Amino acid sequence: MESSVSLGDILGSVRVVEKKCTDRHDQIITPATVSSAITIAVWHRRDLRTVDNEALTQAASDGVICPLFVFDPSFYDGRGRACDARIEFLFESLEALKTQYRTLGSDLELLFGDPITRLRELLENNIVDAIYFNAAVTHGRARERDETIAGWPETTVFYDDGIARNVADTRDDWVTQCTTYFTAEQYPQPQPQTLSPPDTPPESDCTIDEIRSRFDVHSQKTQVPRGGRTAGTARLERFCETIGMYPQSISPPAAAEQHCSRLSPYLKFGVLSLREVYQTVQSETIDGRGRAMFESRLYWNRHYTQKLQEWPEWTTKSLNPVFRNLHRNEFDERLDRAWRTGQTGFPIVDAAMRALVETGWISFRMRSLVATFYSYILKQWWKRGADFLYYHLIDADPAINYTQWQSQAGLVGVHPIRVYNPRKQTIENDPDGTFIRKYVPELAPLPTTHLAQPDKTPLAVQAECGVEIGETYPYPVVEFEAEAAAARSLFESLHPRATEALRSDPELMRRASLSRRARHDTTDPTTTDTSKSQAQLDDF
Repeated sequence: MESSVSLGDILGSVRVVEKKCTDRHDQIITPATVSSAITIAVWHRRDLRTVDNEALTQAASDGVICPLFVFDPSFYDGRGRACDARIEFLFESLEALKTQYRTLGSDLELLFGDPITRLRELLENNIVDAIYFNAAVTHGRARERDETIAGWPETTVFYDDGIARNVADTRDDWVTQCTTYFTAEQYPQPQPQTLSPPDTPPESDCTIDEIRSRFDVHSQKTQVPRGGRTAGTARLERFCETIGMYPQSISPPAAAEQHCSRLSPYLKFGVLSLREVYQTVQSETIDGRGRAMFESRLYWNRHYTQKLQEWPEWTTKSLNPVFRNLHRNEFDERLDRAWRTGQTGFPIVDAAMRALVETGWISFRMRSLVATFYSYILKQWWKRGADFLYYHLIDADPAINYTQWQSQAGLVGVHPIRVYNPRKQTIENDPDGTFIRKYVPELAPLPTTHLAQPDKTPLAVQAECGVEIGETYPYPVVEFEAEAAAARSLFESLHPRATEALRSDPELMRRASLSRRARHDTTDPTTTDTSKSQAQLDDF
């Protein structure tokens, strides 16, 4: 892997050499020897850990480290992109990171303000001599921020994440690069009490409690996992113990709440690295089929991140220009509100939406269901729905959320149109009504046989159960079969133009078709499961 500008570029007395790292990277350009007087700011963002952290390991080798995190007020003002529960998870993870650093003899300094301004001040005031940070795949303002700071001569960026930055390599080489990342030796954490603080460290100018109070952060969600490394490693251990339940728990939403890994928030904030999670589940004592399926999901994580690295506009506009303004001017406030509040009259859709708002998490199958329902059946502009999920999800990752919304909504042009039938999904994935009864309690008294389509429940049964459709619970807001047929007809008519748009633009086709190379078949050939089932998007 590569670094950007090394300390040797700003310190004439420092000799810069090429390091060969067996089983890790082809080349890393880093300073071979640096005076202990050099103070290096280790800037944390989406790597809230001291384990398997290349920037930290290298900084500890090169000089005296000054770990820091900058609270950017633009992230908290208005908070249109992050629910309070996600911010609280971040706060808890930062508190845990401070504890980790104190154990190592250092501390995490907390600064407030625009990161570009604050980091530049540290350099210009000679408080630090260099900045190290781990690259993250970002978009919008965050991408501009990272590119600005990475361009400074005092900055060294580390790209240890399995993502190809050379566009020419992404079509054929990213899977190989990703595998190399997953299987490479982890970067060691400094030993306890080995990190001495600099003589004049930048002092924190804020506390987490002050940020919480200043921006009135109060989480209202329930069942939210606690942030921080201790909680993350404990969850990973529990998942390894029950990974045998994973294959049959991916699609049923009630089972998914209990037996999916639920590691995504810890991966989103880098509390755990994908590599350490991957290597942890390699134990021979762990169920082979469950392990294979979970490993494929880690590859899919990198796949969608690779897509965002190549084209950051996944978060703002449809990839295929033929679909760019599809339904954009057809906003229906009544339908949109029914979807957001879980009042569509389709119980499993409503249960999923209420679970999302209440807990900040739903399974991938439910994310696919609510996305396709919003796009195909309610015929609303995809981005409004994608933004709503992104706001509420504790594990909200722009690379996964927005690229998957476009895939599920048929906006790329290479995926089959899959219109999920809520009634069929209820029968197949919530056959006893556990999930629906939990999140749509007004339907709890209804016999299970009527939960898939409560509006067809005989009046006598409704009266006996005390459930009155139209009063206790709404009638369907649309006629599903008619809307599904209309959606299929619309996309069938647009398909030739969408295909031509891809064929006539090699760059567009490359962005769209990366998924053809994304498959990483880790299926155990001794199982009865077919390899194809491991890579199905709807099973993610």
